Amino acid sequence: MTLDFADRELPGGLILRVRREQDAAALAAAYQRNRGHLAPWDPTRTEDFFTEQEQLAQTRELLALREVDAALPLVLADGDQIAGGVTLSHLVRGAFQSANVGYWLDRDHVGRGLASSALTAVIEAARDSYGLHRVQAATLLANHASQSVLTRTGFERIGVAPNYLKIAGRWQDHVLFQRILHD
Repeated sequence: MTLDFADRELPGGLILRVRREQDAAALAAAYQRNRGHLAPWDPTRTEDFFTEQEQLAQTRELLALREVDAALPLVLADGDQIAGGVTLSHLVRGAFQSANVGYWLDRDHVGRGLASSALTAVIEAARDSYGLHRVQAATLLANHASQSVLTRTGFERIGVAPNYLKIAGRWQDHVLFQRILHD
């Protein structure tokens, strides 16, 4: 089963759509452009990460996970450029019906409501098309902007996970959020 997702237009004419192999060069350019902007919130990246070849490899991995109903990798396309991404990952079916969501936004597009709009579209698809019951997200304690996006889109804070992810080279505490999609 492949997770279908219809393209969605976001504010400013950006398009939220499924990531494609042809996006590799634009993804590499976006990550290069946003290297400093994303570094405090991301795992430590190798130099290879910022290349077209590595973005193609990662895209292929994510699309393979999509084919088996395990992930939904999306990008925010601004013409030929990539302005961000949202990925629904670690989909678990059965009694759990849950997934994680992560997102990032190009520094030139911050503050326009794009992250909230994109996340809302993904949550609607998770509920209406994929039948998920719950979506979880995690942010660093100091990432108040991301916490605001989550709160605006109906997520509830559920606690703090000590040493949750290795971000910027060290294990760091994260605030966990969830959104229940079905009662």
